[in-house]
Amino acid sequence: MTFLSERTEVRMRNAGILLHISSLPGPDGIGSLGQEAYDFADFLHEAGFSLWQVLPMGPTGYGESPYQSSSVFAGNPLLISLKKMETDGLLGVVDEARDVFEPEDLSKIDYAAVRAHKMKLLRLAFYRSEESRRDEIRRWMNENSWVRDYALFTAVKEHLGGAMWTKWPDDEIRMNKKSAREKYRIELLEDYRFHIFCQWVFFRQWEALKKYCNERGIRLFGDMPIYVAEDSADTWTHPEVFQLDRDRIPKRVAGVPPDYFSADGQLWGNPLYRWHRLRFHGYDWWVERMRRMAAMYDIIRVDHFIGFANYYSIPYGAKTAREGKWIVGPGKSLFKTFNRKLPGLNIVAEDLGCVTDRVRKLIDFTGYPGMKVLVFGFDGKDDTNEHLPANYKENIVAYTGTHDNNTVRGWIDSADEKAVAQAKRILGFDRPEDAPAAFVKAVLASRANMAVIAMQDILGLDASACMNHPGSTSGNWLWRMNPGAVGPKDAARLRALLQETGRLDQ
Repeated sequence: MTFLSERTEVRMRNAGILLHISSLPGPDGIGSLGQEAYDFADFLHEAGFSLWQVLPMGPTGYGESPYQSSSVFAGNPLLISLKKMETDGLLGVVDEARDVFEPEDLSKIDYAAVRAHKMKLLRLAFYRSEESRRDEIRRWMNENSWVRDYALFTAVKEHLGGAMWTKWPDDEIRMNKKSAREKYRIELLEDYRFHIFCQWVFFRQWEALKKYCNERGIRLFGDMPIYVAEDSADTWTHPEVFQLDRDRIPKRVAGVPPDYFSADGQLWGNPLYRWHRLRFHGYDWWVERMRRMAAMYDIIRVDHFIGFANYYSIPYGAKTAREGKWIVGPGKSLFKTFNRKLPGLNIVAEDLGCVTDRVRKLIDFTGYPGMKVLVFGFDGKDDTNEHLPANYKENIVAYTGTHDNNTVRGWIDSADEKAVAQAKRILGFDRPEDAPAAFVKAVLASRANMAVIAMQDILGLDASACMNHPGSTSGNWLWRMNPGAVGPKDAARLRALLQETGRLDQ
């Protein structure tokens, strides 16, 4: 029995593209919420797509991962458009022109260089504009109380040389004592106000882009990691929510057991939740988090949804994920609470990995769409794999691949011969260069209600365009789409394909 499927507003047989904001072409070495985002929204509209899926939008953490953010509520300042700030009167034309950043490689992000360039100009905009916008910023801040914790956390962390908060030498601020908070807020007032200013600018630009997309029939499909980073404003200000000891050090951490991606499993290191306490308090922290996500996105993909049914618990300090064990999660009670306090959420459950009967029952109960990934469909054996289009149900989101997969062309170039032969037989292509188009058409032609295509597969790119290599800590989240990679002819071709497969957004 389900209780939410009738409430979701996911339209039948629609389609979208997965492309993170950072991967857009444009100035300043990284994609932004500026004109390049509006141009891509126009491309989606012209091609007939109705969904734009992005990765988590928070400040990137360890290894520049958007899944290890310093806040579940904040936006990434590096994605702010300097050009749009200039248009809005927040940054002078002369000042920006004096310090133009032109990376040598337009297809990769140099995060260190981008950060140095953008933060300098954001600081300049703050000095010039913050005081004149003080009343507007204060009103926004009062509506977004989380920003005070985030701004103080970030200011203190920078003041202490970037150290993890669990290693801050001042025990009073490390333990988040009220007197210490006030002391550091006064001492670091300029930096504190600067980080609030950056968040105000980010959400001002995000909301304008969302409005533009929605007016053109495009819904923003966001991504919410189930876990938060250990080194985050969230764990610092709400230690009671997490499995931490008296010194605020995690007792056990998150990950997954050995799987397709890694023989040792994946040791993510995120603190686990104190689900019994959360349930006793009405899941208040989770409700507020989900409320924010629902305001930010039209549809929310909950990463690692299986952790709500049962989660993998690894002792803190373990060297691999092999030492972990499965623990029963909050299950139905959390989603009953969401249904009562936040009715009508549009959620997609990322149910990849160790899918047990408990996970299946929870997804059936909620009615949320699960996910299927075509590059997982070919094991060189029979044709019963659940990731093959012939075996899809309607209530799923079908992908060629996600941010954690190789591109289709990269997969073809590296998969074993039996798997490639099976893919050629089922999808009807011969040459490796024809594989991306065959995968795209198969996903769009499937019976899945929603189909999402990675932009790299639209472009037919090889493994060098991979967004992430699970289990590795370097060389990830770097890919950018080249300027002029798509145009009107591509939009017309894709529109015809959506028409043919019954997914054209009218």
